[in-house]
Amino acid sequence: MIKKAIILSFTFFALSLYTLYTANKIAPEVAKKNNPVVLELFTSQGCSSCPPADALLDQVKSDYPEEVIALSYHVDYWNYIGWEDPFSDHAFTEKQKAYAHKFDQRNIYTPQMVVNGKEHFVGSNRSILQSKIQEHTFDSSAKLVEICETTLSDGVLSFTYNFITVPDQKWIRALLVIDERETMVNRGENRNRKLKNSNIVVAEKRADLRLRKNEVSLKVPDLVQQNDGLTLIVIVENQDRDILGAAQKRIVR
Repeated sequence: MIKKAIILSFTFFALSLYTLYTANKIAPEVAKKNNPVVLELFTSQGCSSCPPADALLDQVKSDYPEEVIALSYHVDYWNYIGWEDPFSDHAFTEKQKAYAHKFDQRNIYTPQMVVNGKEHFVGSNRSILQSKIQEHTFDSSAKLVEICETTLSDGVLSFTYNFITVPDQKWIRALLVIDERETMVNRGENRNRKLKNSNIVVAEKRADLRLRKNEVSLKVPDLVQQNDGLTLIVIVENQDRDILGAAQKRIVR
């Protein structure tokens, strides 16, 4: 009887540890698929609500490097408070406004997470993020696009790509992202805090594929440092900004 009680107690303890471990994972049940889920986080170093969302995005990047492409867009409308986010770009604010128009939003906000260009929610909400990754992973189609040759010369990254399955509506987005960077914030809502940002978008180009060949060039911005890890992202979307497929490739310098 005592032996049986010990075994039951040990089993309960083991299950408790497993539950605690999986609770810290974003989506432990997600199975690998060819076509990754694309997450776009609109954030700012000047926003006090954003660091938890930034940390959540970093965890997604770490836990699911193949299944999920996690992107961080830094908007510029928080800069007036006193801290100018070094990664902020007005083009990213306009991009967020375009999503707001699509989603019938009256206002834009941070942190905002957009999933595959189709829906949005508050970027720090772990439970919603978990369910949406699962939902969009299991709904994802076969691999659509692949990155082929890449060349980095005189601060310009050129690459070719190939469609595995040709979509009906062809728009492509080419992005260059910094893997991560830590910043000491001296002013604004996050003053005296060291913030870590991951997969920071520093360059983006969108083009109608009917007007171009299968080759794109991106200028590497001056803010990219020599020791920064860089990744090239290629996203295929339709005219409504629904993301149809994506691919990523590490850039060796």
